[in-house]
Amino acid sequence: MDEELNTTYVTLDGYIEVNKYRYVYFCIIFTLYIIIICSNSTIMYVIWIHKNLHEPMYIFIAALLLNCLLYSTTIYPKLLIDFLSEKQVVSYSACLFQFFIFYTLGSSEFFLLAAMAYDRYVAICKPLEYPTIMNKTTVSIFLVVSWLIPAFHIAVQAIGSAEATLCNFNLKGIFCNNAVYTLQCVRSRLIIVFGVVALIDLIILPLLFIVFTYTNIFIISYQSCKEVRKKAAETCLPHLLVLISISCLSIYDVSIARVESDFPKTARLLMTLQIVLYHPLFNPFIYGLKMKEISKQLKRFFCHARIITVSY
Repeated sequence: MDEELNTTYVTLDGYIEVNKYRYVYFCIIFTLYIIIICSNSTIMYVIWIHKNLHEPMYIFIAALLLNCLLYSTTIYPKLLIDFLSEKQVVSYSACLFQFFIFYTLGSSEFFLLAAMAYDRYVAICKPLEYPTIMNKTTVSIFLVVSWLIPAFHIAVQAIGSAEATLCNFNLKGIFCNNAVYTLQCVRSRLIIVFGVVALIDLIILPLLFIVFTYTNIFIISYQSCKEVRKKAAETCLPHLLVLISISCLSIYDVSIARVESDFPKTARLLMTLQIVLYHPLFNPFIYGLKMKEISKQLKRFFCHARIITVSY
């Protein structure tokens, strides 16, 4: 690359033998992307068309699945283009935009899970006050906060990175995550300080709130009747599984940007693929199988679709 191109473009250096296996990679990723779109969209559609699912818990689930859909769309189309390209490059501005969307949506999941935890707390621990507390206004505020606060935090880091001087133009990854910091000659104090603030505000505080909320739910459920314990288990378990999933993948992502340069390329690629493959597929299956009302409506939906197909 010439000097002018180097000031604009970054090479994605995380691929392994892409020239040899480009069509294999393309077919696998394209198939998974279609599955992600179909699985997430189907559950969102089922929630949308059934009025009995127009409750705060299911609205938050639909928002979480929309997040997964947008999250995947931020990554997968670029991956598919790269597999068919001779050179895997991206402009630095597009890289930072992908960075911004990726971390905004990723961080908003913790806020949405915190909103779900609060919703379950009110439903189980204060059932008589539930309609008053979890009204449309409350749900709307939770949704707006879940997307705006992460967007503000990540925007500061993206803008700070845009003004940084680059000394390296090879990104050790297949998309733009926090490994973009390794491209900078010197990471500014603003990025370092605000990175710590973002970690506390976007991950640690929501996690502490979720743990505190579910601890109270389990204590009250344990002291209550069997019916309350059953309700708590049925509605809280899927949220906890998703929380564990996104937490583990967040640890993966933080680790990727901080491992040494001699870290095996294959292992790095596998860790990165965990982030983009596992979670968007995990969420719809968890909520589709574990949430009783959603599972029931999905069975009706597919039975109805099968009847229509057979009749034609």
